[in-house]
Amino acid sequence: MRKFLLFYILLSICLYVDCGAQKRKVDRAYEFYNAGEYYLAMDHFKSTYSKSRDKAIKADMVFMVAECYRLMNDPKNAEIWYKKAVRTAYAKPIAQYWFAESLKKNGKYSQAVDEYRKYKQLAPSDARPDQEIRACELAQEWLRNPEAYKVDDLKELNSKDADFSPAYARDDFGVVYFTSSRDDAMGNRTHGATGQNYTDIFESRIDKKGKWSIPVAVEGLNSDFEDGTPNLTADYREIFFTRCEVGKRERKGCEIIHSDKKGDVWSEPKNLGLMPDSIIAAHPAISPDGLTLYFVSDIKGGFGGKDIYYVTREKPGSPWSKPVNAGPDINTGGDEEFPYVRNDGTLYFASDGHIGMGGLDIFKAKSQPDGSWTVQNMKAPVNSSADDFGIVFQNSTEAGIFSSTRKGKGNDELYSFEMPPLKFNITGLVKDEKTGAPVQGSVVQLIASDASNLQAETGIGGDFRFVLKPAVDYIFLASKNGYLNGKERETTKGQEKSRDFMITILLTPIDKPIELPNIFYDYDKWDLRPESMVSLDKLVETLNDNPKITIELMSHTDARNTEEYNLVLSQKRAQSAVDYLVSKGIDLARLTAKGYGKSTPKFVDAEIAAHNPFMKVGQQLTEEFINNLANNEQKEIAHQINRRTEFKVLRTDYVPTKK
Repeated sequence: MRKFLLFYILLSICLYVDCGAQKRKVDRAYEFYNAGEYYLAMDHFKSTYSKSRDKAIKADMVFMVAECYRLMNDPKNAEIWYKKAVRTAYAKPIAQYWFAESLKKNGKYSQAVDEYRKYKQLAPSDARPDQEIRACELAQEWLRNPEAYKVDDLKELNSKDADFSPAYARDDFGVVYFTSSRDDAMGNRTHGATGQNYTDIFESRIDKKGKWSIPVAVEGLNSDFEDGTPNLTADYREIFFTRCEVGKRERKGCEIIHSDKKGDVWSEPKNLGLMPDSIIAAHPAISPDGLTLYFVSDIKGGFGGKDIYYVTREKPGSPWSKPVNAGPDINTGGDEEFPYVRNDGTLYFASDGHIGMGGLDIFKAKSQPDGSWTVQNMKAPVNSSADDFGIVFQNSTEAGIFSSTRKGKGNDELYSFEMPPLKFNITGLVKDEKTGAPVQGSVVQLIASDASNLQAETGIGGDFRFVLKPAVDYIFLASKNGYLNGKERETTKGQEKSRDFMITILLTPIDKPIELPNIFYDYDKWDLRPESMVSLDKLVETLNDNPKITIELMSHTDARNTEEYNLVLSQKRAQSAVDYLVSKGIDLARLTAKGYGKSTPKFVDAEIAAHNPFMKVGQQLTEEFINNLANNEQKEIAHQINRRTEFKVLRTDYVPTKK
């Protein structure tokens, strides 16, 4: 009994010692975590998780490991650990939200939507899931229909470590500065938040073959602390960048640093003093005129997270004003970071608070006369499910460099982007309107609003092809003996993406009369009804497109009433159509009015038979045939078909007389 008692005492002592050690490890983990040193904190949380037998403690540790991975911007591992967290009996509701966020950031949009909906059930008062579900839907749409930018990995500039926030340092865009934590950085300490080196500002130059040189640290700007996010004035003689001092388990502030170029050497960098010590002021962006400086801060009184602020000065060298928040159009409850001002004044920035594709997305904002901003997501392929940020343009051209973690390694890398020249092609077919057969050997003329004029002949398949120019209206006019000229229109105006157009031009054969649809008259009258004028307006266009033809306007009545009466009525109706065409500028010498009364009943064609099963193709709608139809409804349909206006081509060699 004494042996057992001694065993329990020793076991209790061991458990007590072990519990004390675990508590110290947890306390140490939270100490690192609260100091922003997530990389160091994660190891302690993992160690406690693996050794603890308490289910509640293990659940807390799983969640905290997931939090560390999220804050270290490692969404793949964050997804794994948040998934563990939501499956524990002690799961926190917020773990469900961050699990969905991790899925979204890994591009698993459909799964993310399911998890957001689960979180909505746990926290119905939280409005965030609705926005995120909409964001997932839009992201999938943008991936299906990406913008026309071409994006490429800048392998010559990227390293195994973080490379981000580029800035052009010369007016020919042949020198680029960027932020990197690669091994050549000055600071020899490891960052407790990332496990990487402190960052420095590096530069690379492009050679005559278009290759970037091996990046080297910029002389005169870097320190033993974190230096990065460079931004230069329009003349490339002033530079603004961020310097963050990080102490041991202690948060220290980030500052905006400034330097002037004296010859080819940067002056001693100096703190602009925009914010008090220990308050973040980072990611500077100077306006093209050098009088407004945008930056990022988490000072109290903002909209949540990190916000974009700005200061102004009257002229270069003058004191800066007090910081002003950029306002609710730009800033959200999330983080807005990495501003950049283009030469036209457009503000670009990264945000995870506006509707986006994943983590940080790049947005562009244009100021309005009333002081507001219109904000637009740049969409895919510039944005992705990962973090995309730190963009810079080559002045007014749609080309430049940005940063992204899209490869999924957790590291920032640099990518080039450009908008390729717009390319437009059109492929067309010329077909017989009646038979649908291709018309070989027809001549297609391209008439453009920029005064260009091209011609092509259709092949065996009735096909033709042209290369088109951006921002031009086009008319395509097809012609062949035995047909009326056919016409189609297309335009490249307003087209923001390269595109291949397809058109079909129908040619109407002139060997038979051509019916004019929807020519209506009131009973026993010959005045044109308004709806008839639409069809006649199309005939005006046809006559203008075929200036060498003359036509006969043919009016037909049904079989009711006397032959004499119908001849007079149809002649008056044909003449009213001719009068209308003359009023629209058509030469009377090209027009003949002829009334046929009831003398020429209509022959049933395939289209008529398709709509009227009681009629057969080839059947003529004579008075005898109509009288033998089954009912009055069928008879009235047949009479209506006979009441028609047609035209036939008389000549194709008309030459207008000179006035």
